[in-house]
Amino acid sequence: MMPEFALSGYHFAMAFLGVVRYGFPSRKLKVIGVTGTNGKSTTAMMIAKILEEAGFKTAVSSSVQFQIGDKIWKNRSRMTMPGRLALQKLLHDAAAAKCQYAVVEVSSEGIKQHRHRFIDFAAAVVTNVTPEHIESHGSFEKYLAAKGGLFAACKKIHIINGDDKNCEFFVEFGAQKKYVYGLQITGCDPAGAEIVIAQNVETTIAGSSFRVGEMEFNLKLPGEFNVHNALAAICAAQSLGIGLDVCRDALKKIGVIPGRMDQVLSDPFRVFVDYAVTPDSLEKAYQTMKNNIGGGKLICVLGACGGGRDKWKRPVMGSLAKKYCDQVIVTNEDPYDETPMAIIDEIAGDGKNVRKIVDRREAIGEALRLANSGDIVLVTGKGCEDSMCVAGGKKIPWSDEKTVKEEMEKIKR
Repeated sequence: MMPEFALSGYHFAMAFLGVVRYGFPSRKLKVIGVTGTNGKSTTAMMIAKILEEAGFKTAVSSSVQFQIGDKIWKNRSRMTMPGRLALQKLLHDAAAAKCQYAVVEVSSEGIKQHRHRFIDFAAAVVTNVTPEHIESHGSFEKYLAAKGGLFAACKKIHIINGDDKNCEFFVEFGAQKKYVYGLQITGCDPAGAEIVIAQNVETTIAGSSFRVGEMEFNLKLPGEFNVHNALAAICAAQSLGIGLDVCRDALKKIGVIPGRMDQVLSDPFRVFVDYAVTPDSLEKAYQTMKNNIGGGKLICVLGACGGGRDKWKRPVMGSLAKKYCDQVIVTNEDPYDETPMAIIDEIAGDGKNVRKIVDRREAIGEALRLANSGDIVLVTGKGCEDSMCVAGGKKIPWSDEKTVKEEMEKIKR
């Protein structure tokens, strides 16, 4: 096995090779980097929509999709942040297409592997930081430090979630200008930063509303977490001189982020598909549903990734499901080379009040059969992904949305 310092050197060399190969493309663009545990994709897409509303041609690199101007294609790499050559090529192609801006999701693993190197970031945004990828980084502290790598690389504009408990860590990084956003700003003392606070916040499953200053905002996206995402995007826009009215007009046009609190059925009951793969994101999804369900039941389908990844969170996610959901079905997700039932057992714990169904299609079908009018079925873990990773490095075609619709058709017959 290659020593860690040698492996780091290899990744650094590849980053340099990539930027030389494609001619330092970020110098021809204004690049906004978005990092954090949850909400990166939504925030990146919100920023891009605002930039487009302001009349700028924009490129995007996110875990959901890639975009250069009007050309959009799905990210099928299963990587939040592309490798050095692929990312630099995207930026090169964006500059060649006369894009003025690029919005790039920046992952902790990408920072660890120097994929952010030699990118001239105009702004760095952090959504939130909660435990994830602990096995890969070695500790939460190292994971947090990796996230900080983006802020160390960007000396211009920093945009920080003031309600996140790690706010103080990010505020300490030097920058020409800082923005701190939130609903209350409870995470740190934002002295010297420009403060952006959402007031009169109201959220339902149908959407959210809030006010910034005298401007009213309406989102078709549910949950307080999406208000935070919108605030991050608003701060990014304001830092670039874009007015609140443009932000308002852009954000209200966003109908859905694929696989993120995505309502795929509305009758005879509602079915949502969501990517939530961390305890924090899962709990926020459950809270949003539970707070808006009325007298119906919340029926939850969940799993956890294999490949030895973040095993610690499996029982935590199972406990959250038992806490918030009226009925819980634990199933397969992306087992890689692990035994699916072993993963399911770790999530289910003592197995009380939990159904264990290995076949994900069967699990979704069972959840739909259990549901009645007024109930909500929430399927988490894969979002808009179009494949499932199984043993031997294989990927099999998969879609939670398609499966929900196909299984509902069977029930209707």
